[in-house]
Amino acid sequence: MDQPYSDRYWTSPDGLQLHYRDYPGPEGSSAVPALCMHGLTRNSRDFEELADHLARDRRVIVPEMRGRGLSDYAKDSATYTPLVYVADVQALLAELELGRVIAIGTSMGGLMTMFMAAMAPGQIAGAVLNDIGPQVETAGIERISGYVGQGRSFPTWMHAARALQEIQSDAFPNFTIDNWLEMAKRTMVLGQNGRISFDYDMAIAEPFKDTDNAAPPDLWPAFDALKGAPLLLLRGELSDLLTEETVAEMARRHGDMKSVTVAGVGHAPTLDEPESVAAIDELLARIA
Repeated sequence: MDQPYSDRYWTSPDGLQLHYRDYPGPEGSSAVPALCMHGLTRNSRDFEELADHLARDRRVIVPEMRGRGLSDYAKDSATYTPLVYVADVQALLAELELGRVIAIGTSMGGLMTMFMAAMAPGQIAGAVLNDIGPQVETAGIERISGYVGQGRSFPTWMHAARALQEIQSDAFPNFTIDNWLEMAKRTMVLGQNGRISFDYDMAIAEPFKDTDNAAPPDLWPAFDALKGAPLLLLRGELSDLLTEETVAEMARRHGDMKSVTVAGVGHAPTLDEPESVAAIDELLARIA
């Protein structure tokens, strides 16, 4: 059964109107809310299935970062960086008076989770990092740089799905055309001109060209700030962004981290895989 949610808005520190989905969860629930943060070119629709599942037990907040989905596009493309996104999300959490959250971050959202842990000790009650760590591989960054911000558009959803398949088939070799259509409808939007295009500001690609923005050079101190909070790391078996060696070092340094490899996918797991959902449920059950 689909859980209800409301489309709401908050104002960023520099005056943008930003959108989030608010799943209230059961009335009177005292469970720590979940905060779901999407990747570079994605939006709140990425978490539709997971948020619906989690909202049976707790409140779920799914923000859309500036330049994505229903959120305003930035006036200055230089603000499309993880630290600015964190400041935006902190403004939302302050407005909602949420002191502690369980952060679930895919790719860029995982980088944001680490920054939040470093900047606001105690705020992260638990975390899920989806195919991201403090060491990001150059090959993965270069692959993403190859398609982000290209501004392509398509006449039909089938054309859009085939284009995604062409770009990302290495990461999702077992996807059917129905899977690609579903991904197209999560990542793209039908415009007023009747064309289907990606649902983000193409200008997000500009700061991403700077490696320090795409993946800051030394994230290990930010990762270490997650110590003391239960941590789940999901890694796509075929990931080109997160290596098994980095996962092993993360486990060595954290002490309370469970890692799960999602078979047959690359960057990044969609979080509706049975093993992903089971591992997330297990983590959340530990957090009071």
